Order: sequence, then structure tokens, then C-alpha cells
Amino acid sequence: MLLIRLAFRNAFRHRLRSALTILGVMVAILAFGLLRTVIDAWHAGVEASSANRLVTRNAVSLVFTLPLAYREKIRAIPGVTQVCPGTWFGGIYVDEKNFFANFAYEPVSLLALYPELVIDDPARRDDFLKDRKGCLVGAKLAKRFGWKVGDEITLRGTIYPGDWPMTVRAVYRGGRANTDESQLFMHFAYVEESLRQSAPSRAGQAGFYLVGVQEASRAAETARAIDAQFANSPAETLTETEKAFQMGFVAMSEAIILAIRLVSYVVVAIILAVAANTMAMSARERTGEYAVLKTLGFPARTVALLIFGESLVLSLTGAGLGLALILPSARVFGRFMEDFMPVFEVSRLTLVQGGLAGLAVGVLSGIYPAFYASRVRIAQALRRVG
Repeated sequence: MLLIRLAFRNAFRHRLRSALTILGVMVAILAFGLLRTVIDAWHAGVEASSANRLVTRNAVSLVFTLPLAYREKIRAIPGVTQVCPGTWFGGIYVDEKNFFANFAYEPVSLLALYPELVIDDPARRDDFLKDRKGCLVGAKLAKRFGWKVGDEITLRGTIYPGDWPMTVRAVYRGGRANTDESQLFMHFAYVEESLRQSAPSRAGQAGFYLVGVQEASRAAETARAIDAQFANSPAETLTETEKAFQMGFVAMSEAIILAIRLVSYVVVAIILAVAANTMAMSARERTGEYAVLKTLGFPARTVALLIFGESLVLSLTGAGLGLALILPSARVFGRFMEDFMPVFEVSRLTLVQGGLAGLAVGVLSGIYPAFYASRVRIAQALRRVG
């Protein structure tokens, strides 16, 4: 108990230097937490994936389509529970800067495959299913543009040219924390019927198929069966788990993610150097005190523990303040970035890593000063003081 009290008193003896060190550790841990959360936000789609869902696309590229006739053939494969044709619509609302994800799906199978898209009012759900010009929007997207159920909106097609009027029939909220609430879903039949009139050569095609499987443990087997079904056909398929499909998009930004990850580690390394310098300065200034402690009978190990205690007090105080600020800072940051990162949640792992980083800074920055204090010779130290 005496050593703990001594460690606390010595840690704050030079108040300005201690405050600046704590501030540095706090900012470093805060930056570390936010950078790690940005990386998590990049992987939000991957983490939200289900092991019971597969994605079947054209084996050549996602740019190429698949015949709608594949739907029933996929459905007939053992282990398949649902098949939902879909396509990336790529519509623009008013201006290009209003970017958000919008897809055309077959709505019944979509809602069956994605139970995390929660529509609280069953009547709204029925309205969406019945109205081919109706759309389902996420709660964040509705809030962003001030949309309400019943509002008429128009998307300007890029992949499918023209104006596409539709009615907001329902708003969904995420059933899980990592569910993206900034998407818009419209009826696949709406797109298909319009294409039959305006561009018949593009009709009868799906961008990809969402496939539900009965047993997640047999997902790989089912995927192979689907691809085997269409082997040597004009449009061969590539079926992968939803997680692997999402990882394909994340991999395109792998260099950026790697850079952010490296910066988060560099931030911690820099503050480690700052804290180590602070503790080394403190140890050198108090060489005479260590000699006195040893003269009074304190063993070298106890002196070393005292130095470690001071280092831990400074680093853990700074780390604690940084961790306390991560959650409110992430909420503010996420509010500004919600157009680009719909899911911006601080994970428990990030908090644990931040705490461990603070502990590591405290331990590593105290090693040399503790070693120095434990090896200092009494007569030499007292002579230097005198």
C-alpha cells in the first residue's frame, strides 16, 4: 500500500510534465480507437454476413449478368431454401453527391433471406410487397433525406437510364447493430417490366442471385452443386458465401486499410517513445532519492517496482481518459461520416486493444528507468548529489 501511495505521489510530482504525458497518451489511445473503428466500419458488410447465405454471380465478372431462367434451376438444387434475383441499380437521387446503395430485388425472398431488415408495421410490409413501384428504405436513409412513408421520390438511372419514380412504402431498421440502414430496395419486377418495354435485349437477366441454404455447414457443398449445374454453359456461375462476396469488395481497398492499420500502430509507438523519455528524465532527476531508499533498506526490486508503478499510473490514466472519450467521439465522427460509413460502432475488441496498448506503453516505458534505478550504486549516487 505504501508503494502504491508513493507511486501516485511521485507520478504527479512534476505536474506540468505529468499532465502533458497523460494528455499525449490520451490523444494516442483516442486516435488508435477511432482508426480501428474506421477499419471495422470498412468490414461492416463482411461482419453482417450470414453463413446461411450464398451469392451466385457470373463467373467472368460481376459486370456480366445471368439469365433469369437460372432461378428455378438453382431452387431445385438440394439444400437451397430461397433464391432471390437482384441487381445493383445505381440510381442517383437529385444529385450525384447524394450517393447511397440502391438495389432491385425480388421482395418476398429478400425479406425471407434478410430477417435483420425489420419492418415494425406489418401493414407497411404488405404495402411494400404489393406495390411494384414501392420501395423499402433504411431508417438512416429516410432521416437523411427527410423521407416518410407515402412520399414520392424519383431516382435517375445510370445503369438503367431514365427517370424511375417510386413510392416509399416502408422504412426498416436494423435488427442487429451492424445492419446497414442506409440502403434502398426496389422491386426487381419494376426494373424487369420497364426493360421489356424500353430495352428488350437487356430484359430477362439478373445481376446476381442471393441464395439461402438450409445448413450453413453444407454451404460449400451447395455452392459447388450450383456451379456444377451451369458448368460449360454460355453463362457459367461463381457461387461463394456472402462473407467471401463482401470480402471481394473490401479487398479492393486493402492498401488503404493496411495504411490506416499501420498508422494506428505508429501512433502508439510514438507515444511509447514520449512516455519512455518522460520516465527516463524522472529517473535521472531522482537518482539521489533511490540511493536514500536503498540506504534505508529498500531492496533494488522494490525500487524498480516503484518506477514501474509511476509509469503505469501515467499511462493508464491517459489510456483511461482516451477510452472514455472514444464512444462519444465515435458518435460525433460517425454522424459526419454516415453517408460513407453507415455502420460506425466501436467494438468491444477495439476497447480491449486500446486498454492493452495503454498497459503496454506503461510497462515498456518503465523498463529502462526501473533497471537504471535498481542498479544505481548508493555511494556513487550520493556523491553525484553532493
